[in-house]
Amino acid sequence: METCLKEELNTSLLTAVGHARGGCISQGWSYATDRGRVFVKINHRPEARKMFDGEAASLEAILKTHTVKVPRPIKVANIPSDGAVLIMEHLDMNPLSIYAAVLGEQLADLHLHNQKLGRKLWKERTTIGMPGNNSEDVQFVDQFGFHVETCCGYIPQVNEWQSDWVTFFTCQRLQPQMDLIEKVYGDREVQELWSQLQLIVPALFCDLEIIPALLHGDLWEGNVAEENSGPVLFDPASFYGHSEYELAIGKMIGEHCETFYSAYHQKIPRAPGFKKRLKLYQLFHALNNWNHFGLAYRPLSLKLMRHLLNSL
Repeated sequence: METCLKEELNTSLLTAVGHARGGCISQGWSYATDRGRVFVKINHRPEARKMFDGEAASLEAILKTHTVKVPRPIKVANIPSDGAVLIMEHLDMNPLSIYAAVLGEQLADLHLHNQKLGRKLWKERTTIGMPGNNSEDVQFVDQFGFHVETCCGYIPQVNEWQSDWVTFFTCQRLQPQMDLIEKVYGDREVQELWSQLQLIVPALFCDLEIIPALLHGDLWEGNVAEENSGPVLFDPASFYGHSEYELAIGKMIGEHCETFYSAYHQKIPRAPGFKKRLKLYQLFHALNNWNHFGLAYRPLSLKLMRHLLNSL
């Protein structure tokens, strides 16, 4: 591994510093190199390269918005044994504490970024004599999806572009999770509930205009931190989707959740039906956790499905 990393980074110095960090999916370590410190994520799964390519693309997309800080990706590489590494800049991060409100504001800015690009584009097209400006790092996106496949955990997500959010979310987020559950567990009850639920999903979005927003895509307490200058997000699984989707994981930033929500909704107020849609988005994460970690998440998944069916 050390030889591989030296070659990929073109460095003669490679010294492990600090403590190893890891989550449920990958492990990580900070190294000193000829050009400063880097952080290396390591995963030995066969699908690791696809997972890290998607994460690097997500980090690049968020960086280009200049809204919320994320680590800068440096390189994705295969490793001699099975798997891959993602090399990125090292950041001295601590648990989120004093910057919860700032994170709420900056996440709202991230979600509004594409909408603002759209307004600027519309103004340019409707103003006589106003030249178009192609200097933006990011271009306006009018569909839902992403230019590469990303993974929520280690499960690949279908990011094919769709013009309709309900179609995207139903067919490319919920349905693949249901298909995995059917394949592994053959759970008749959850499939019966899903056959009913998918018919009423559109009713949760009546009279709601949804402009594609660039999302972190896997925002929870374990993917949020802060450094001395402000909040930091990491481990993204980005795509362009509905901004409310981002808020679905319960207590996603721990004890500072209410401070975060208050600051976020100052910029993006709750739309009618917000709480019901939040349950729908929470269902995706319950199913995703079921597929990652097993039957402990089955009761929550069924509870959310029944709640949604009884709410309409």
